[in-house]
Amino acid sequence: MMQTHPLLPKLKRLRLGGMAYTLAQRSQEAIDRSLPPVEFFALLVDDEIERREQTKFRRRIIDAGIDESKTIARFDFSAAPRLKRTLINELGSCRFVEKGENVLLVGPTGTGKSHLAQGLAYEAIKRGYRVLYRPLHHLLSKLYAGRGDGTFHKVYNNILRVDVLILDDFGLVPLSTRGAQDLYEIIRDRYERKSIILTSNRAPEEWGEVFGNSLLASAALDRLTHHSQFIEMKGESYRQRQRRLANQGSITGEKEVSQHNTSEEKGGDI
Repeated sequence: MMQTHPLLPKLKRLRLGGMAYTLAQRSQEAIDRSLPPVEFFALLVDDEIERREQTKFRRRIIDAGIDESKTIARFDFSAAPRLKRTLINELGSCRFVEKGENVLLVGPTGTGKSHLAQGLAYEAIKRGYRVLYRPLHHLLSKLYAGRGDGTFHKVYNNILRVDVLILDDFGLVPLSTRGAQDLYEIIRDRYERKSIILTSNRAPEEWGEVFGNSLLASAALDRLTHHSQFIEMKGESYRQRQRRLANQGSITGEKEVSQHNTSEEKGGDI
């Protein structure tokens, strides 16, 4: 009966979907608990606020470009035994964002750098911060293309505006002269104002080479590493570990089949 209540289309017209969705439930609850009209209405308002917050959160996840399954809670700390869980949990509080500090995650491919970066981004979004996650070479390519199609300033201003900028895979692709200049300006303009999370499989002493310009590299890295938390990731590649475990499982399965067949053959002889 409530599904055809004349109030429903009015709520939807006013874009009060949260109220419309829980109207039947809240109406029954009001009857069961003998709630006064104001309390009944307050429950509906709370439902609408909750729905809008969830919608906003989902939009921020999409805009940030992160994989919401890559959370800190789902990170396999056993695969990185030297990584301090307490440090990661502290970073998860996002106090570094409040201070405009940076986080640098460095280590071999497959050790979980991108996962942790997105996990920190997820925590930041939960706290209402604006986040942008991009592979560095994609971001710089976007800026380069923006000079041709007139979107450069829009893209660049968005990069400066977000509270947390995640630059993934720094050093994976060599920087062009223009790309190095753009990266320097991003670091300079966000310095001590907005946070950067950077991941790299290149050792810090190699970072200067990535820029291809020693003076530019020195100026950029001095700002990037100042007021920053440096985390070195060590361990076996997650993808290689999964492949090894899968192969072990396959070998174990083959041995079990072989032993089973051998047993059957012996049983037949008897």
